[in-house]
Amino acid sequence: MKCPYCGFDDSKVIDSRPYDDKIKRRRECVKCSGRFTTYETVEVPLLMVEKKSGGFEAFDKTKLVKGIFTAIKKRPVNKNQVDEIADYVENYCADQLKTVIKSKEIGEIVLNRLSKIDPVAYIRFASVYEDFSDVASFVAAISELEKK
Repeated sequence: MKCPYCGFDDSKVIDSRPYDDKIKRRRECVKCSGRFTTYETVEVPLLMVEKKSGGFEAFDKTKLVKGIFTAIKKRPVNKNQVDEIADYVENYCADQLKTVIKSKEIGEIVLNRLSKIDPVAYIRFASVYEDFSDVASFVAAISELEKK
């Protein structure tokens, strides 16, 4: 870390403590003994979603949560469970060091989690995600859920 006073490249950390979502560090220049404060944050890479159309957009956790809430309307699923699903998707991408994820993969993760929570919410989400065009598609999805 360069000293803001003399420009020397080396400093030592005198104090370090959490501050909001950052780490606040009090530093001292090894050369001129000038003291200054730095803030350290984790750099989160931008996660992009590849849409079915081939286009890309930034991952929006709020949009994912809204989609799940549409599927769980009037179902015995609470906000914490929905947040856990959205967090899981985000953490999965971070753990895999992904910077691009296909919307299909996000849908599969959500469907997998919803199938364990509520079968009706699963079918509702699948109907939008899979874009069912006929009754046979619904029946096939329900049969698949019953097998699980």
